[in-house]
Amino acid sequence: MSVFLQIFQFVLAIVPTLLLCWYVYYLDKYEKEDWVVLALHFLLGVLIAVPVYYLEKYAALSGLENPGNLWATILFAFLIVAFVEEFGKFLPLGVWTYRASFFNEPMDGIVYAVFIAMGFAAFENGAYAWKHDIETTLVRAFTAVPAHAAFGVVQGYYAGLARFDERKHAVWGLLKGLLLSILIHGLYDFFLEYELYDWLVLLALVVLGMSVYYARRLVSLQQERSPFK
Repeated sequence: MSVFLQIFQFVLAIVPTLLLCWYVYYLDKYEKEDWVVLALHFLLGVLIAVPVYYLEKYAALSGLENPGNLWATILFAFLIVAFVEEFGKFLPLGVWTYRASFFNEPMDGIVYAVFIAMGFAAFENGAYAWKHDIETTLVRAFTAVPAHAAFGVVQGYYAGLARFDERKHAVWGLLKGLLLSILIHGLYDFFLEYELYDWLVLLALVVLGMSVYYARRLVSLQQERSPFK
């Protein structure tokens, strides 16, 4: 592969994450967030993706990834991939963002969570683009990237509820977002990874479509709750 094509493929891997960042910024209708703070969240997502990437690579090389075995695939999809990735993305949201003064309306949880998720997806996509062909990069632009965004919306929505509507049960509210994102992510990855039945890939697309639809509904609910409306 030529250097030019490699650079083009890398750019192609990153652009969808930036477009989704812009889109969620656009959806934040009533009180825009500071771009510096948003960029920090994106960068945190990138930094989190680095150890997660190598942890998953080590797990796969250790033999934990076995797409032909049902229980091994369930374990790998839900614990190694979904739990590790979603917990990693949850850390800055739950530890820093949730307590910050700039988190001042319910929609902010979604915005910041998606920026973290897109930083994560940018690194992950870049790593895939480095090792795989342009077709893989294009497929991930329309699958993995919106999937990460949808999982981020789920975490951000429940963070907004915990902060503004359910303060007495804040910890449980945050955990609900984390657990639900792990469940959806795990289902998506399981259907992609399990090789016994090829048609399960179609179920992965169903999960993706439902996740995006659900995420859009959650965005609408938080837009309506804005005190700046």
